Amino acid sequence: MSSPAQDESLMLRALHLAQQGEGYVEPNPMVGCVITRDGTIVGEGFHSAYGKDHAEVEALRIAGEATAGGCLYVNLEPCCHHGKTPPCSQAIIAASPKRVVVAHEDPFEQVAGGGLEELRAAGIEVVTRVAEEAARKLNAPYFHRLGTGRPWVIAKWAMTLDGKIATAEGESRWISSELSREIVHRLRGRVDAVAIGSGTASADDPLLTARPAGPRLATRIVLDSQARLSLTSQLVKTAGEAPVLVVTGPSADQEAMETLAAKGCEILQLGENAPAARLRTLLTELGTRGMTNLMVEGGSELLRSFLDASLIDEVHIFLAPILFGGRGLSASGGDGIAKMAESWKFSDLQVEKIGCDMYLHGQLLRS
Repeated sequence: MSSPAQDESLMLRALHLAQQGEGYVEPNPMVGCVITRDGTIVGEGFHSAYGKDHAEVEALRIAGEATAGGCLYVNLEPCCHHGKTPPCSQAIIAASPKRVVVAHEDPFEQVAGGGLEELRAAGIEVVTRVAEEAARKLNAPYFHRLGTGRPWVIAKWAMTLDGKIATAEGESRWISSELSREIVHRLRGRVDAVAIGSGTASADDPLLTARPAGPRLATRIVLDSQARLSLTSQLVKTAGEAPVLVVTGPSADQEAMETLAAKGCEILQLGENAPAARLRTLLTELGTRGMTNLMVEGGSELLRSFLDASLIDEVHIFLAPILFGGRGLSASGGDGIAKMAESWKFSDLQVEKIGCDMYLHGQLLRS
């Protein structure tokens, strides 16, 4: 009989395995599985890519007959429906483990406790909520998309020690170090979409691709209410190589939108005038398209709009050992908050030293 400490240790191993699928499995969740027999690991696996075998099937294949009478650890409730693959619950039942330990139930409507019920009905002991908080954190974007219909929003920016993301004349290349920019490229390579505002598109003419390429090819989104994205921009010129979505407002010029569309850009015209309402509509549309992670790279006004609408879930900040002072541009524009009690707080801020920069990242607390 495993102790609670042993159960947690093995579940953390399953979570470590699960994370290897990050960027490859979305819109599915990241799942890892460990199978033990008489205290020894006899099989393990993880969901490696969307459409491929789930973690439990991989681990069962390795463990084989040793699964019978053993214990299976998985960080998310086994599926009990036919999707891209057959139900894992039935594969587990056929392998006859004595015990199944699960970190978190799957809120997906076709599972939602059904997998656990099938296991219990087959006479298998089921233990839940082991390392539940760590499991929820790992798959927070998945749970968020199921709960809200919107992708998880990751805000990223580089700034000086006095909180500036550009000089008074708008220069921002490069605030952060090359090592920090490598991390940004890795982030781009695992998200479904990267968003910027029209000001950043005009001032920086970014490409917004991951270099080198990551497991996902992100849709490059420009929030451009008047459809003024330059036809000579890097984004437009490479629209045939990576998707470009230009999000316009109700008063955008029809001819300008048609011209961008003819260049290979997708146009999404939204009817709302209010920034917060427009952002929520956009996120709902992205969620409908199956997008799990959206990274917002700026500029200042776009970051402020996302913050004001309480739509940012996670932040990645690169703090460089330089000062701009004076009228340099702040990371989040506008008036900001009026009272300390209204400030945005982190639930688990982590700080790392990356070369000469400090790298701060964590999830935002929901009020």
